[in-house]
Amino acid sequence: MTRETARRFVPKTGVDRRAFLGATASTIATLTLIGLPETVRAQEELAAIVWCDHSDPSFLDGFAGARVRTKDYDAGTGAAISVIEQSQPGEWDIFVLDSVDVPWVAESGLLSELNGDDYPMDDIFEQVRQPSLHSVGGKLYAVPTTFGYNGICYNSGKVDAADMRRMSALWDPKYEGRIAIYDYYIPIIQLVGIGLGIVPNEVSIENLPRIGEKLFEMKKLAAMVGDVVSVQTALVSGDADIIAGGSAWTVASLRSEHPGIDWVLPDEGGLRWTTAAGVISGSNKKELAAEFIQYMVSPAAQADLATAECYWKMPANAKAGDHLSAADQDSLHWDRQADFLSKSHNYFIGGADLDKAMLDLWGEFLAA
Repeated sequence: MTRETARRFVPKTGVDRRAFLGATASTIATLTLIGLPETVRAQEELAAIVWCDHSDPSFLDGFAGARVRTKDYDAGTGAAISVIEQSQPGEWDIFVLDSVDVPWVAESGLLSELNGDDYPMDDIFEQVRQPSLHSVGGKLYAVPTTFGYNGICYNSGKVDAADMRRMSALWDPKYEGRIAIYDYYIPIIQLVGIGLGIVPNEVSIENLPRIGEKLFEMKKLAAMVGDVVSVQTALVSGDADIIAGGSAWTVASLRSEHPGIDWVLPDEGGLRWTTAAGVISGSNKKELAAEFIQYMVSPAAQADLATAECYWKMPANAKAGDHLSAADQDSLHWDRQADFLSKSHNYFIGGADLDKAMLDLWGEFLAA
C-alpha cells in the first residue's frame, strides 16, 4: 500500500505511540513461547498477534491453560490484519488491537462474537467499558484490556507542577526553550483544542485555524519536536523539562530512577486510548482463546500488563490495584484514576477531509 492508501485504510489511533513502544521492546517482530512445563506445552498452543506489552513473560507465565505464542506488531491495525490474512487459515487465535478499530474489524468478519457473561465487565472502569466500541449490533466482539492517556510529562525539579495542570503551559513564554513536543498530529492538535475549550469530537475544519495559532506559538517556544524516544531522552537528559503529549506510558517506568519526572492530565482534560482483545473468527481454538482473554482481564494478570517492561499503562480492571505495589500505584497515579477518567476524552477520528486538513496543519507546524 502507498502511504496515503495505508492512512485511509488504518485509522490513526495512537500508531506512532505503539511504533515507539514496539521499537523499544526486545520482542518486536519475534515469536515468543512462554509458559508451562513441556508436558502441558505439548498439549495446547495459542497464537496471538499483539502489542509488545502483551508478550511480557510476567504476564504470559500466569496462564495455565496452554503455551502462548505471540507476534508483536507496531504499524497499526492494518499491518496486523495483513499478517493474519497472509497466514494459513487457523494460524491465529487472539487479536489485541486499538478499541477504536474494533467496530470496523468486527464488521469485516475477522472477530468472533464473545459471551459477555464470561468476562468481569462490571469490574472494568465504566469509561473504558464503552459498549459502542467493543460491541456491534448488540454483540460483544472484544474486551478492553488496558488504557492510557495523552497529557503532559515534566521534571518537577525544573518547572512549577501547578503550571502543568494548565494546558496553556504548553504555549506559555515562561517555558521557552524547555518544551519537547511529541511528533504525532492527532493527540497534539486535540490536546491544544482541549486547552481552548474545543473537545476532540468538536474539532472541525472551521476551528482548525484557531488551534493552529496556538500550535505555532508552541513551535516558537519548543526545544524540539520528535518521536517518543527523542522527547523522552530530552526530558531525562535535561534538554527539555516538559513533554507535550506524554503520560504514564512515556515516563512511569522511569520514575524509580528519576523521581523528579512526573506526568499529569491538565485540569481541562486530556486524551484517552484503549486496547482490547478478541478471538479471531478463523481460530480452531475459540474456547481456549476465550479462556485466555478471561485470564487477560483477571486482576493479577492486569497488574502484570500494567507494568510490562515494554511500557506501562492502566489496567482496565479496577481490581488490579490490589495487585500493584505502592510504588507502582504511585507511578501510575492510581489514586487519581477517577479524576483522570472523568475529564479525559477518546481520540476523535474524523472523516477524510478533516484528517487531511489536520495533516496539512501539522505539516505547516513542522515546517514553521
